[in-house]
Amino acid sequence: MSVQIKEVKSRKDLRRFVQFPETLYKHNGCYVPYLELDQMETLDPKTNPAADFCDYKLLLAYKDGKLAGRVAAIVNHKNNEQWNHKQVRFGWIDFIDDCEVSAALMAEVEAYGRQFGMEEVVGPLGFTDMDPEGMLIEGFDRESTMPQIYNDPYYVDHIVALGFEKDADWLEFRAQIPEKLPEKIERIEKIVLERNNLHIRQLTRRIIRKEDYAHKIFALDNETYKSLYNVTELPMETADKYIGFYLKILDMRYLTCIENDKGELIGFGVTMPSLARALKKSRGKLFPFGWWYLLHDLFIKHSDGAELLLIGVRPDYQNLGVNAVIIADTFHKYQQMGVKWVESNGELETNVKVRKQFEIFNPDWCKRRRAWIKKLNG
Repeated sequence: MSVQIKEVKSRKDLRRFVQFPETLYKHNGCYVPYLELDQMETLDPKTNPAADFCDYKLLLAYKDGKLAGRVAAIVNHKNNEQWNHKQVRFGWIDFIDDCEVSAALMAEVEAYGRQFGMEEVVGPLGFTDMDPEGMLIEGFDRESTMPQIYNDPYYVDHIVALGFEKDADWLEFRAQIPEKLPEKIERIEKIVLERNNLHIRQLTRRIIRKEDYAHKIFALDNETYKSLYNVTELPMETADKYIGFYLKILDMRYLTCIENDKGELIGFGVTMPSLARALKKSRGKLFPFGWWYLLHDLFIKHSDGAELLLIGVRPDYQNLGVNAVIIADTFHKYQQMGVKWVESNGELETNVKVRKQFEIFNPDWCKRRRAWIKKLNG
């Protein structure tokens, strides 16, 4: 029986789309479910933060009457204008090990791109950089983290067979937290703060509300990352929707902010306790008891691990050692809270300078993920 492709039109279809990986990887211990409620809100056009500048459709593949795959076809108009290219993105891609299924899904993505005059197809990428991106190509035997994609090795064979080539790679590391920070790091931290008239500021939710601090962080994030691979500069009205979600789950003790003598934010580090354990127990659902697992691991008794999400430094303060201060302060906090290991978000393999800053902790660069690209023909 041939593959049937169905566009997501109803809430029921959307739930099938969101839940498909849970079925596909149910018995894979390395897979960590996403938070289902967050995925539903991200993908629903009524609540999607990026819907103002993205056209997209969600597709389900059926074979022999059974759900066999999914994909999102996305045209991010803001990104295309910013980077002066014409690309359709594929994201949220999952499929059984069947070439007919993967080919049918990608054919739909390509057809969608042609409708908008796109010239290339690229992915896996989300609507923006706040979404999971990059296909796992190394580290299949390692447990996933909350913000990242997990996929089986056969995905790579399928995507290569469809004519895609490497566009960019990210690396992720895991490091053990030392009982004592290396003397070199402690020394650099003190020198950088004193020499540049900087100070570390500990935030509270009250300060964030009173000083509109979340927007300061988001604005600096835009400025810091705007030149990196395929990043979309986000308008503040879009930022508000992301801020609401992260403020609910962020433990302020895991946030590092660096200010200059004028009180301006010039650097930040965002990290959080590992939620892999809680998400596995809850299978990504808040009810009936998932909320308790998440609340427990976020605010009551953290797991042994943490996830390093973002580090940003204002361009005019880069190359002054501010990154080292953020890393040192973050690791001090890990020590205080009994964190034994940390796993990073993706670092572009070309960003050698950032990767070198972690070498002192003897990181295990255990995962690699890739964005693929292909020219669209006629």
